Amino acid sequence: MAIAKAERLMNLALCLLGTRRPLSKRELRESIEAYLEAGSDDSFNRMFERDKDDLRELGLVIETVENLDGEVGYLARRDSNRLPPITLDAEEAAALGLAAKVWQQARLAGAASGALQKLRAAGLPEDVDPYEAHSALEPRIPVHEAAFEPLMLACRDRRPVVFDYRKATAARPETRHVEPWALECWRGHWYLAGWDRDRGAERVFRLSRITGKVRSRGTRFTAPVPDVVTVRETVAGWAGETADRSALIRLRTGAGYPLRAKATSVRELGDGWDELEIPYGHGLDAWLVEFGPDVVVLEPAELRADVVDRLRAVAKG
Repeated sequence: MAIAKAERLMNLALCLLGTRRPLSKRELRESIEAYLEAGSDDSFNRMFERDKDDLRELGLVIETVENLDGEVGYLARRDSNRLPPITLDAEEAAALGLAAKVWQQARLAGAASGALQKLRAAGLPEDVDPYEAHSALEPRIPVHEAAFEPLMLACRDRRPVVFDYRKATAARPETRHVEPWALECWRGHWYLAGWDRDRGAERVFRLSRITGKVRSRGTRFTAPVPDVVTVRETVAGWAGETADRSALIRLRTGAGYPLRAKATSVRELGDGWDELEIPYGHGLDAWLVEFGPDVVVLEPAELRADVVDRLRAVAKG
C-alpha cells in the first residue's frame, strides 16, 4: 500500500510539474492509472484531495487556477519549486537550529523536523544539534488553537479560507471570508492578518476567537499581498500601545498583572482595590473586558460606556 501511494504521489507530482497549463481533476484522473481505477467519483475526489495535501506537506507549491468557465485547474510551476544552492555559515546554522527547537512542542514540530533534515542534506553542518540543551532557557512557542494549522497551510499556499469569528462585542459569531497573509504571535496570543472579502479591507483576527473549523476555498486571491505584513503593529495600535491619552481604572488587588505592567501610576485604595492610570488608545475597551469584574473604568466617560456596552453584549450571548 505504501509503495502504491508513493507511486501515485510521484505520478501526480510529475503531471503537475510537467504541464504548461492548469490541469482539471478530470484531466488528472485520465492521466494517472491509480485514479482511473477509483471505484467512484467520490472515491477519486477523496483520494485526489489527500494526495494534493500530502504533496503540499512535502513542500510542492501547487497553484489553484480558475478559468473563464469557472473550472478549477492545478499546476506546479518549476520556477516556484526550484531552490538555489544553500550555503550556511555557523551563525545562520545556529539560528535555524534554534528555530527548529522552538517549534518542538507546537503544531509545527513535524514540519520543523522535516525542514531540518532537508537543510542538512543541503549543507547544514552535522555538528549543529538544535535539540541539545545549551542553557537553562528552553525557548517554546505554544500553539493551542485548532485554527493554527489550517491557517498556516492556507497562508503558505495562498488559499482563501472561511471561518466563523466571534468579536468581543458580538453575542454570536459571524462568517468571515478571508485571504490569509501571515500569522504572528504577540503577547502570548496568535493573530492572523489578511484581506477580509466581505469588508473589502485588511483585518487582523485573534485565533482564539475563531469558532468551528477553518474551511479552504479553491479560488485565487483577489487583493495583492503586501511585501511586509505588519500584524504586530496593527494589534499594538488596537491595544492602545501607541496611545497618547490616559485612562483611570480601579483594579482588584492581586489581579490584572498585564494592566499593572503597562500602568504609568498605581495607587492603593484599600478594601481590595487599586487605582491605575494606563495608556488609552483604540481597542483598550476590548482588552479591559477580558478582566471581567476585576476592572472598573473611572474615566474617561466614553471608555466606560464602551466597556459597559461590550459587557452587555457578552451577557446577552
